[in-house]
Amino acid sequence: MSSAPVAASSWIRRALKQLPFVPRAFGLVRESAGGWMWGSLGLLLLMGLLPVVPVLLVKRLVDALVGGGDLGSVLFLVGLLGLALLLVQALEGLARWARTLQSERIQDHVLGLVHAQAQRLDLGLLETPEYYDQLHRAKVDAVTRPLLLLENLGALLQNGLTLAVMAVLLLRFAPWLPLLLAGSMLPALAVVARNALRQHAWRRRRTPDLRRANYFDWLLTERDAAMELRLFRLGAPYQEAFQDLRRLLRGEQSALAGTELRGSLAAGLVAVAGAVAGLAWMVARTQGGQAGLGDLALFAQVFFQGQRLLHTLLGQAGEIFRNMLFLENLFEFLDLRPALLDPPPPPRRVPAGAPGLAFEAVRFRYPGSEAWALDNFELRVPPGSVAAIVGENGAGKSTLVKLLCRFHDPEGGRVLFAGEDLRTLPQEDLRRRITVLFQNPVHYHATVSENIAQSDLRALEDPARIRAAAREAGAEEPVGRLPRGYDTVLGHWFGGAELSAGEWQRLALARAFLSPAPLLILDEPTSAMDSWSEADWLDRFRRLAAGRTVLLITHRFTTAMQADRIHVMARGRIVEEGSHAELLSQGGAYAQSWQRQVAQGR
Repeated sequence: MSSAPVAASSWIRRALKQLPFVPRAFGLVRESAGGWMWGSLGLLLLMGLLPVVPVLLVKRLVDALVGGGDLGSVLFLVGLLGLALLLVQALEGLARWARTLQSERIQDHVLGLVHAQAQRLDLGLLETPEYYDQLHRAKVDAVTRPLLLLENLGALLQNGLTLAVMAVLLLRFAPWLPLLLAGSMLPALAVVARNALRQHAWRRRRTPDLRRANYFDWLLTERDAAMELRLFRLGAPYQEAFQDLRRLLRGEQSALAGTELRGSLAAGLVAVAGAVAGLAWMVARTQGGQAGLGDLALFAQVFFQGQRLLHTLLGQAGEIFRNMLFLENLFEFLDLRPALLDPPPPPRRVPAGAPGLAFEAVRFRYPGSEAWALDNFELRVPPGSVAAIVGENGAGKSTLVKLLCRFHDPEGGRVLFAGEDLRTLPQEDLRRRITVLFQNPVHYHATVSENIAQSDLRALEDPARIRAAAREAGAEEPVGRLPRGYDTVLGHWFGGAELSAGEWQRLALARAFLSPAPLLILDEPTSAMDSWSEADWLDRFRRLAAGRTVLLITHRFTTAMQADRIHVMARGRIVEEGSHAELLSQGGAYAQSWQRQVAQGR
């Protein structure tokens, strides 16, 4: 069996597989563009009929000139021809204007769907490379595809309508001429289909490498990595890695383009041969007196324009096929479903007041990992108490935060919030009752007030609350040094002021003070502070903790000593617990680490 039939059957099967995505794409366009979609389609239909008018007018003009028509008739035909050409240009400009308006609406709508989906999906999925491959393809390759598919289908309809009229005009000369026109362009169809399949397969195969090239570009141009790249002289190695990767990708794209070029040249030879054969036949008829010069002019225009239209039509068919393939990327991402679901109705209410917490025989490991982050973990925190979790890096401390916020579910055991299994509580209501100071809090490139208000956006309408939270967190002094105080934009992205790590952490603490949530989780709250700032913060801590249940994750004993009870973690389990004095008297891991820190004067 030859390769051509195999390739044809392959792209036909793929095209049929993509057909279900077409109505979904139209649905996206209709939702975002509304009446503009139908207006654009109407314009395209009109533009499909109009190009035939100049062709017929040219034939009438040639016949009038050959037949000795009067000057007035000839000038009238010339005027009509100019008016038709002007109308074609006006409609093309109107269609471009409508397309621009649609494009902006559709792009915003599809990006909105992508953003909403990214926020809806589980944190565990966001920690896998497969997710970022799918996200990259959805954002980079598919955001504009619904509009392009609509435009290509409209243009296909427009050119197909024009071509159908051209075929009718050819029938008046011979019934086999439309077949010659179509047959001369069949090889181009195979070239277009094969190229679309190859490009799509290459994109899917090389998505990780395209993302890696973007990552190298980010490292070399952004501020976050600038100091280390200069200090450790990493600029040149990363530039070389970027260029090597781009060279590989560029070489493969060049090879694909070369294959397409060779196929296009072969298809072009067939098209030219068909055009020459048809024109030679028509010239012979004209010389034999079976057709006039007007007929020859009409035939030449119709056949050559028909070939041009068919070439455009095949290009548009290839674009439709390519867009359908890439739409699969968009809908593949939008069809992802979170594994962490809310309980079925009726929903249970999250208990009010400071909650008690309990981890009962909890086992958990991260996606793709064989090691247990928590292994039969047990912990109880009474309502309204302060519990400290201490231990070495990798002991599993921060995993507790992710489970309490229900970013993950345990594989075994259960996590209780006020006596209720987290899986029985609505996620949104649960998270309203939790505020977390993460180990690496987000630096929002916004004003100071907006940074503090992230934990409760209603506070933006009450500046006194924001100032009170900043005062309680000890952030009032550094804010006072900023040029516009609480209205100062922070971060370098938009030309704002920059803060030290400790000052950023004080703003994050102010968020915790601002939030009314009854469960407060502090993950290394003083890690970016010097000893003076830490002492000041410890003086404020009890005011922050008043009336709440607090989980305090830290490696600093001075911070852990503020807790009612200290729990020592190792290898995913609690190995010691008690007050600071009790743990010192036990002489275990806590006491030994304390003695080392004292000996080192820390």
